[in-house]
Amino acid sequence: MSIHVVFLIVLCNMTSFRGSKVLVTLFAIELGAPQFYIGIVIALYSLFPLLLALYAGRLSDRLGVRPPMLAGSLGLATGLLLPYLSPTLPALYASAALIGASHVFYNVSVQNLVGALDSAEDRTRNFTNYALVMAVGSLAGPLVAGFSIDRFGHATTYLYLAALPLVPAAIIAFARRPGRQGGTKGPHEGHAVHAGQLLSNAALRRTLILSAIILTGTDLFQFYMPIYGHAAGLSASAIGIVLGAFAAAAFVVRLVVPGLARRWSAEAVLVGSLYVGALAYLMFPLFESAVLLAATAFVLGLGMGCGQPLTLTLIYSRAPEGRSGEALGLRLTINNFMHIAVPLAFGTIGSAFGVAPVFLANALILGAGGVLTRRGERSR
Repeated sequence: MSIHVVFLIVLCNMTSFRGSKVLVTLFAIELGAPQFYIGIVIALYSLFPLLLALYAGRLSDRLGVRPPMLAGSLGLATGLLLPYLSPTLPALYASAALIGASHVFYNVSVQNLVGALDSAEDRTRNFTNYALVMAVGSLAGPLVAGFSIDRFGHATTYLYLAALPLVPAAIIAFARRPGRQGGTKGPHEGHAVHAGQLLSNAALRRTLILSAIILTGTDLFQFYMPIYGHAAGLSASAIGIVLGAFAAAAFVVRLVVPGLARRWSAEAVLVGSLYVGALAYLMFPLFESAVLLAATAFVLGLGMGCGQPLTLTLIYSRAPEGRSGEALGLRLTINNFMHIAVPLAFGTIGSAFGVAPVFLANALILGAGGVLTRRGERSR
């Protein structure tokens, strides 16, 4: 399977996945759900990834990427179909849980595949291009969801998004040989080595924590920006444009990430991205205009957009031989723990005080992450 075909798979699944995150928030608001219950829906996206990510990584190392990617794509389509068949709040809960469980198997495997397709010298380029395609999907998903909601309604938009993952499923099912990229361990050897040993690697541990902080900043924006925009009186289309500005900035900055990493260290670029993200989050509560919110989202995208390709490259390269999928799965486990704890806590804050304190709290998290990471690198 060529890298270009892999990127087509990534684009289709990412468009549906990101579109669903906008759609589920706005649909929950339409159904009258308070912010705390929306926080539960957000957490359900990450519940099964928290429990299954490490297993998904091991599965990718042992069986190859084809079975998890196929099952994940089909599960994503099924999860998106549920709210169309039953446009109720319980269906949104079930949809979020199934989408999260399916996406983790697909996501770990496709990252493992991207890292294994070419030589180590090409790995940064491949992960950067992968992140660019992810940014395009993150741009298309909210735009498609926003305009479709305004034109066709929430339930029908779920149906349209459900069709996209069927394209990757067909490609994976009929591809001659997607590859068995991953580890080379036998079927039982991986169980003998505890995942905690991965965390004993100080450099890998710092990168995993940093990845969790960056992904938390990104995901909270994806979920809470629609709530804030709705409260400010923005249409679904306008909210989609604001979210699209974030993705557009991520695409732009990822074009220059390899050059930035060569000029400075990857860790220094990541620390700078955290500070930029913290500044952007401080600015959000000051604006209610779609134009100003889009401009602020663009600044946030410039900061957060550096994170994914650099952390993926560092995690893949710092993982022990044959355990890259497990390391990537551990990354998702840590990320999803944060994604469950933070939305539930912030949902409570948002219900009591509004969405603005959510943005302010996330600014503190990003800023603290930058300080701690900088100190950690100095102590090496």
